[in-house]
Amino acid sequence: MILITKYLIPKGFVGITLFPFILLKKKDLKDDKVLVNHEKIHLKQQAELLLIFFYIFYSLEWILKFLRHKNGYLAYKNLSFEREAYQNENNFNYIKNRKFWAFIKYF
Repeated sequence: MILITKYLIPKGFVGITLFPFILLKKKDLKDDKVLVNHEKIHLKQQAELLLIFFYIFYSLEWILKFLRHKNGYLAYKNLSFEREAYQNENNFNYIKNRKFWAFIKYF
């Protein structure tokens, strides 16, 4: 389910995924198939990690990457979850063919 809310989206981002919702900053972003596919990949990741483990792993990995890169945005871009989503956001069949815990290969 896609919801539009400009207040819950962090500065510098246009969308986030909080299972089972995709939150977008503006209504016209619903038509951005690549963005929506990116967020759907995150829905799949969150579901297979039972939500709580996704947020635990995401947070711990971000902290480790931040310590390495000394930059929050670089830490974010190098997260395994984000790397998987960014590298496959243009493949609209990816979710159908995605292997379980596929994010592991992006560590």
